[in-house]
This record gives sequence, structure tokens and C-alpha cells, in this order.
Amino acid sequence: TTRRVGDTVEILISDNGNGIPAPLLDKIFQPFFTTKPTGQGTGLGLSLSYDIITRGNGGNISVNSVPGEGAEFLVILPV
Repeated sequence: TTRRVGDTVEILISDNGNGIPAPLLDKIFQPFFTTKPTGQGTGLGLSLSYDIITRGNGGNISVNSVPGEGAEFLVILPV
């Protein structure tokens, strides 16, 4: 979903998958962090997204996850 809130735009992306285990939440935006087997992921997707959103556009990205129920990412960007 998207919505405008004052001088920002909020983009909420959610799924109903397995969620992200709590011990991994602090690591998911780190470069080269992946839970995939060797050779199946570089671990750069969320790290690059974080840099583009925060450093490149002055926004913020956060994650909320409930194991077994899914995860949601909230991206907030200035208008």
C-alpha cells in the first residue's frame, strides 16, 4: 500500500510467508548477509535498498516480522 503523510510518502510491503526470525532482524540490512545456500544469493539486495532509500533519498526503511505470520517493510520517503 502507499499513502501520503504530510511531506512524506509511505510504502508498505507485506507478505504472509514464514517471517524473519528475531535474531536475524538486526542483520538483514548488512552487506553480504544471506540465509541462502552458497552460490544462491549475494546478500546485497536489502543492503543496496537500504542505502538507496536512506543515503540516496533521505528516507527510512524498517521491518516488522512475526515468525510464522509474515513480514512487512515500511519505506518512508520525502516528497
